[in-house]
Amino acid sequence: MSSTAQSLASKRIDSLLDANSFVEIGGYVTARNTDFNLSEKETPADGVITGYGVIDGSLVYVYSQDASVLNGSIGEMHAKKIANLYDLAMKTGAPVIGLIDCAGLRLQEATDALNAFGEIYTKQVMASGVIPQITGIFGTCGGGLAVVPALTDFTFMEAKKGRLFVNAPNALEGNEISKCDTSSAAYQSENAGLVDVVASEEEIFAQMRELVSMLPSNYEDNSAYVDCTDDLNRVCPDLANCVGDTSIALSQIADNNEFFEVKAAYAKDMVTGFIRLNGATIGCVANRSEIYNEEGEKTESFDNVLSARGCKKAAEFVKFCDAFEIPVLTLTNVKGFKATKCSEANMARNAAELTNAFISATVPKVNIVIGEAFGSAYLTMNSKSTGADMVFAWPNAQIGMMDAKLAAKIMYAGSDAATINEKAAEYAMLQASALSAAKRGYVDTIIEAEDTRKYVIGAFEMLFTKREDRPSKKHGTV
Repeated sequence: MSSTAQSLASKRIDSLLDANSFVEIGGYVTARNTDFNLSEKETPADGVITGYGVIDGSLVYVYSQDASVLNGSIGEMHAKKIANLYDLAMKTGAPVIGLIDCAGLRLQEATDALNAFGEIYTKQVMASGVIPQITGIFGTCGGGLAVVPALTDFTFMEAKKGRLFVNAPNALEGNEISKCDTSSAAYQSENAGLVDVVASEEEIFAQMRELVSMLPSNYEDNSAYVDCTDDLNRVCPDLANCVGDTSIALSQIADNNEFFEVKAAYAKDMVTGFIRLNGATIGCVANRSEIYNEEGEKTESFDNVLSARGCKKAAEFVKFCDAFEIPVLTLTNVKGFKATKCSEANMARNAAELTNAFISATVPKVNIVIGEAFGSAYLTMNSKSTGADMVFAWPNAQIGMMDAKLAAKIMYAGSDAATINEKAAEYAMLQASALSAAKRGYVDTIIEAEDTRKYVIGAFEMLFTKREDRPSKKHGTV
């Protein structure tokens, strides 16, 4: 194998895995096609290193494409090596991690390469929901290869050199790369929502390792627990001030304040990610209306409403959690749906997708109403009626049809301001408070914000043995 290969493809594997743990499979495989003088070219390992190793002692399968061999293009044997790796991963129940740096399909092998590439798609689909699939993009990932990260569960992308596209920017009518680089990590993370994490190569490997340590090895793995070194009854005194930026709230609740956020740059009004509670991995979905930087300065703010992108982002995440038996925690602060012409095109469909994801999920589900919870937007965020096993609410939470003052204006249209204010106060107490919802059984317990951690841990421990049947069917259609 070339020294370049050693410094790129192999080095990436070594950077990802525990030291000296990698075992290569198929290292002697080369291209077997001879058309267009291909036999005269060196194709060590046919441009992809495949094998297995461990991350923090857990088995993983890895393939790393070598751009020094025919630009990393995918030929027949290249693709078959990846497909064979998936077969092993499925047999042993371990994650697959793909490190992509590829120029696309190998033109010299045409239909042979195309057919073998289709086999990769097939293996990915068969593995979906059975084993975690993670992709890292360090160079080019274009054309049909762009489908590969889209078929995996989590995608990491190198901030500067990574390129992800179906059609190159210059191939888009009315566009060229300096105008809008649709292949960049920024575009794919912020606009397409395909990329979960954008970082440097070194940071990507560290975060991949962190993510793998939090995930089960397969959908039947019940050992994704670590010893908890944090106080289970720890009080979070500042939690009530984190209603706006729920990523901060989740980090405060979590063991040792560790929160792994996914798709942070996409649909920022919705937070998704993983925490540990008493050592167990928990998937989190939360509404967000503010973003603060590390210095505590507010950098962005938005209405606490559901957006079409936010619903889609959350739905995909909940489906992943349900597939791998990861319990789901929801922090709810939502007053309605985003009202724009753009969002209206997809709002109902995506809200339905999120509603379906929550209702269909059979894993333990806990919802905490931390602010407003109004109308059908609240139902979409995992209310008691749409599948939550336990619903907690902070004392100042508002739960009902709509804001009390707006309701009073509708019910007492034409009345003077004093009457409206009086009726609004009455409505807030009788129909829109956490207490009124609790009296009707829609909230299980009203808790102080600072005590959230211990209540949530207790709820998930109680729900640990939850079993829930669903009607026998092939799959849903939402």
